[in-house]
Amino acid sequence: MEDTVMESAVEDRPATSVQSVALKAFGRIADAWSLTGREAAALADMSDSTWKRAKKPGFSGELTRDQMLRLSALVGLYKSLELYFNAPIAEQWIKLANRGPEFDGQRPIDAMIHGGLPKILRVRTYVDALRGGA
Repeated sequence: MEDTVMESAVEDRPATSVQSVALKAFGRIADAWSLTGREAAALADMSDSTWKRAKKPGFSGELTRDQMLRLSALVGLYKSLELYFNAPIAEQWIKLANRGPEFDGQRPIDAMIHGGLPKILRVRTYVDALRGGA
């Protein structure tokens, strides 16, 4: 029942409202992770100039479904990292070289930028599994 109510509340919101919330959340995450503008833009699949405009309130552009899925997955990844690690590691994790199965020694940010949405989703699933003990 709760899931139906939540889905209904999200579906009733105008797309621009959901988009602005997603951009605001990702902007805060980019700051917390100390991402450069180029890194944040690449994770969101935007040009540097589009990201500069998109992170400001009142952005009138329209995000693609892929971009919205990226932002959603990155918000989930951020939350999982905050739950799994203490604050300094959670904020630095994305830029630390990682020998985990999804990274092959790369920094998670580089793997996700290179692998796009499929890799972002796999990284989120990987961290969720670590947190859940799976």
